Amino acid sequence: MNDLEKRLLDAFQKGLPLSPTPYRDMAENLGTSEALVLQILQRLQEAGVISRIGPVFKPKRIGASTLAAMSIPAEKLDQVAAVINSYHEVNHNYEREHEYNLWFVVTACSSARLEEVLKEMEHATGYPILNLPLIKQHHIDLGFPLWC
Repeated sequence: MNDLEKRLLDAFQKGLPLSPTPYRDMAENLGTSEALVLQILQRLQEAGVISRIGPVFKPKRIGASTLAAMSIPAEKLDQVAAVINSYHEVNHNYEREHEYNLWFVVTACSSARLEEVLKEMEHATGYPILNLPLIKQHHIDLGFPLWC
């Protein structure tokens, strides 16, 4: 990664500008063009370096969300993960070394829609979902300097 790419990721993992022109604002902050910022972000997303660009809301403030887990046979994991990833309500998923080996977060506009999505996922995959809704919130700041 070049210096501009590193500075872009480091500077905006938090504090994405809330304006009608966030990418232009980012570019001005970095001393470059909006077109180049958009090009870099698209390339990094296509390369799998970043998965998404957007806000992360505190749980239970807007809509409804839950942590979910599934126990999937290893030979079916990629197939089931692809189905789970096809839902726009899923903001990330990951594999864990555990009986429940596929974990993901589902966010929806309401509790009713959240339950509907989980049922759709179970039907689409043929596997049950362990629904682990938030009981007590702990703030974990996932921002950290990416480059020394």
